[in-house]
Amino acid sequence: MLLCVMSLATGSFGQNVPKKEQNRPNIIFILADDMGYGDVSAYNEHSKIQTKNIDRLASKGVKFTDAHTSSAVCTPTRYGILTGRYNWRSTLKQHVLYGYSEALIAEDRVTIGSFLQAEGYKTAGIGKWHLGWDWDNIEAGDSLVNFSEKIKNGPTTRGFDYWFGFSGSLDMAPYVWVENDEPTMVPTKFTQNTGQKMWRKGPTSDDFDHEQVLPDITSKTVQFISENAKGDQPFFIYMPLPAPHTPILPTSDFQGKSGLDNPYGDFVLMVDWVVGEVMKSLEENGIADNTILIFTSDNGCSNQANFEQLATKGHDPSYVFRGHKADIFEGGHRVPFIVRWPAKVKASTSDQLVCTTDFFATVADVLDQKVEDNFAEDSFSFSAALGLPTKEATRESIVHHSINGSFAYRKGDYKAIFCPGSGGWSYPTPNDDVIKTLPPFQLYNLSTDIGEEHNLETEEAALLEQYRLELAKIVTDGRSTKGAPQKNDGPSVWPQLSWMEKK
Repeated sequence: MLLCVMSLATGSFGQNVPKKEQNRPNIIFILADDMGYGDVSAYNEHSKIQTKNIDRLASKGVKFTDAHTSSAVCTPTRYGILTGRYNWRSTLKQHVLYGYSEALIAEDRVTIGSFLQAEGYKTAGIGKWHLGWDWDNIEAGDSLVNFSEKIKNGPTTRGFDYWFGFSGSLDMAPYVWVENDEPTMVPTKFTQNTGQKMWRKGPTSDDFDHEQVLPDITSKTVQFISENAKGDQPFFIYMPLPAPHTPILPTSDFQGKSGLDNPYGDFVLMVDWVVGEVMKSLEENGIADNTILIFTSDNGCSNQANFEQLATKGHDPSYVFRGHKADIFEGGHRVPFIVRWPAKVKASTSDQLVCTTDFFATVADVLDQKVEDNFAEDSFSFSAALGLPTKEATRESIVHHSINGSFAYRKGDYKAIFCPGSGGWSYPTPNDDVIKTLPPFQLYNLSTDIGEEHNLETEEAALLEQYRLELAKIVTDGRSTKGAPQKNDGPSVWPQLSWMEKK
């Protein structure tokens, strides 16, 4: 029923869908969790973690060096990937959701999943959802959730024919597998852990083993590939991993393998193994050539990785960039982004500016389908950077967003930050006393100052004002692409938007 509603609401996409024999590509989107730009050895010449499988993917595909997530934290980036819309246009203006949170994606919003369903694709989501769904009896309180009943407003209502995964991050209760709309078991125990292996105390089902979650997700994905490789429909797999986010839990096969005396490095190698398993499955099933395989991360590396200890081994997950997860600085949102499609795309390196919201428009462009005004409002096709024919405009600017809702606007070499400090977890944080003494805005020339050390707010005041006006228009128009203005969700005025009024 939902798909029918979406088709009527968005026009004619999905009509006259070509069959699989007309060679539409399969699509797999692998999303690592809290993995830094510098954690991939293909991106970091000084990396002490050798990600051989991701490197192999990069050597056969397009390696983007200026790719960014729409947010510096988990939930918002996932929203942007699936909707092609900046996360701050949703009702979530800052921070993230939790394991018991209600659905964030509106029921009538077109997602990349529902778009591809209408185009004849079989769609699957396997892994970490972290976009909210409605547990039965949740209004009675978290501890009174009825795990024997189906969930509502979950992934199968937001564009996925098949779902296997869990509700929040791997450190957020409840720890229960949900397959399609049903919990696989009712939890009978409560578990928790501390340190880098930390997860919060919460109900845990007997079939949910934190250490085995990554292998379980991988097994389900490989199974789906094998079962659908020769089917009548092309398929789309959205594979959001829970790693290397906390709890940092490399299995025994990977413990100590990085040589960094830090389980974080071992967990990154385990993520690399996952990518290798997916590539191997595609090759064994004879469908690697006509499968678009994308690998990226949802934001920069978390400080839970222990940057200080990693530095003693000569490894920096943020590479040359300032900051890390949660921050408005580059380390918070600049990520590895690799696209491989052997049948159509030649290996190369691209410095095209890309946002994770651009996945939607690029897929539509590849399929020669139109993106209507009322969906994917912040999605630009990067087909040109893949060497594919296109008539679509490429991205020229991008809006960045930190955990506390602070904004930045990048265009060309310059990046304007409309807050003092990091807007996140690195110094100076929004709560540090020094914030009161800092200029309200920041402006950096990334071509000469990639470390964002020299604030040009005073020297380039006119450019800063131009960027302020351009960003304000993007916010108020409800879109950054061409088309009819759209409405943002939730409050029309946010405390973080004081910069829209000239200082």
